[in-house]
Amino acid sequence: MGSPCDLGGRGVLVTRPAAQAEGLCQLIEAAGGRAIRFPTIAIDPVDTPETQALLAASWDLMYFVSPNAVEQALAQYADETWPQVKWMAAVGRGTARVLQMAGRAPDLVPSDRYESEALLEMPELADMTGRRVLIVRGEGGRGVFAQAMRERGAEVYFAEVYRRVMPAVDARPLLARWSEDVDYTMATSDEVLLNLAEMLGPDGRSSLLATPLVVIAERTAKTARDLGFRLVRVAERAEDAAILRSFCALGASD
Repeated sequence: MGSPCDLGGRGVLVTRPAAQAEGLCQLIEAAGGRAIRFPTIAIDPVDTPETQALLAASWDLMYFVSPNAVEQALAQYADETWPQVKWMAAVGRGTARVLQMAGRAPDLVPSDRYESEALLEMPELADMTGRRVLIVRGEGGRGVFAQAMRERGAEVYFAEVYRRVMPAVDARPLLARWSEDVDYTMATSDEVLLNLAEMLGPDGRSSLLATPLVVIAERTAKTARDLGFRLVRVAERAEDAAILRSFCALGASD
């Protein structure tokens, strides 16, 4: 291969939800790769009187766990006016970018690892005694941040503004051409990865596990190895450009 970011025609299975995949697909194609769109999660809004009331209240800390959380929350503000919040927090740069585009740049964003654990290390959140915290997320998200906030004295609420569902897709056409088309794949969460394995089914298991995988967190890498993946690479950041660099590094080592 030529430059470190020349994918040389390799096919990359992009498993992100359809509405969030295009940026990465464009980067892959600009680097000489082929983006194969195969979302393993779809996003359904959850808009109830309860979520609307929570989103309209005042908070000491409002924490958005994903770009989806921002977009689905914003859809519930009739005039797109944010409530009174002392600190707005985002799990990472992607979520922060969506908040900024919506007119409310976050006050707290981890500078390195993009996960709840990194946000919890920020000094502003060391003592939350008497603080009111709203976590804006999808149904059934991780409880690490909420538990830590309660242990630090906060009163914690959840606004679950979307649910993740598995798309109903016939994977047989993809599997029929897997060996010719798919060189790498990716998963941005355990759920994305487990859905991919389920959607491909027993017939696709051996092909999937033999395909190099890029993930964005060590916990997903562990899940992948437990499933039997032979080659797993963790991107340095949860960003499209970092994911692309991981694919390019895989290509350079082929």
